[in-house]
Amino acid sequence: MERVVPWGELCALIEPEYPKGEGGRPAVPLERMLRIHFLQHWFNLSDPAVEEALYDSAAMRAFAGIDLGSEPAPDETTVCKFRHLLERNGLGTRLFQEVGRYLQNRGMKVSSGTIVDATIINAPSSTKNASGERDPEMHQVKKGNQWYFGMKAHVGVDKKTKLIHSVAATPANVHDGNMLPELLHGQETHVWGDSAYAGQTEMIEALAPAARDLTQKRGRGYRYLTPRQRIINRARSRVRAKAEHAIGVIKRIFGFTKVRYRGITKNANRLFVACALANLFMVRQRLLRMQGA
Repeated sequence: MERVVPWGELCALIEPEYPKGEGGRPAVPLERMLRIHFLQHWFNLSDPAVEEALYDSAAMRAFAGIDLGSEPAPDETTVCKFRHLLERNGLGTRLFQEVGRYLQNRGMKVSSGTIVDATIINAPSSTKNASGERDPEMHQVKKGNQWYFGMKAHVGVDKKTKLIHSVAATPANVHDGNMLPELLHGQETHVWGDSAYAGQTEMIEALAPAARDLTQKRGRGYRYLTPRQRIINRARSRVRAKAEHAIGVIKRIFGFTKVRYRGITKNANRLFVACALANLFMVRQRLLRMQGA
């Protein structure tokens, strides 16, 4: 990731909002803080945990450019303030967009096929905390025969490259189909999705006039799917599974299966950055080949 992440472009995006350290001790270099922030995503570390990891791991210190012989690692308060800076200025969304532009400039352009999907990110359902209540911005939803409490991450994934081009975060009880306007770029000729998006043909046509609705067919009530409809669903599932690759990077490799903060806004900021890093992770080998590795 040292060679894959466009450090210069991302730092230039944050630099106008980053404090200059005037009137007090010098500010920690911006790129160092961004590297530490990304380490938090890749290894699913809290603010105190990443401070401890920087003292424990020589590899992490080398990646962040920290020499303990001349300076300490940034403490958890400094890490927390940097995260709040990103949240306050909506920089998570802008980092995601900048990575998208960076990849498109290297030939990984958005195609005319979009796969829409959503996944639940769990939140603590216990009321044994300082406020005595669950996070009011999170909600519960029933999936299958099990109840979940948390938020929902909605993604629009490019069929050709498997890269995420659109992201949205909502409470878990928001229906997947309601978020289609946030996930389609409008130039699609094909749209894939699971049965949660069934019956949205009119909305798809309104958002992307040239698009064919290739979402999963769903039987209603006692009207079960015909053998032909099952064959169609299986064929569409093979395409739709590509969206699971991107979600798998975020949840299985980066470990983003539970929210870390209270409120949708903070966790949405984390989600946007995680999606940007997931895109870079999925095409890392191609980017390295472009550099002659």
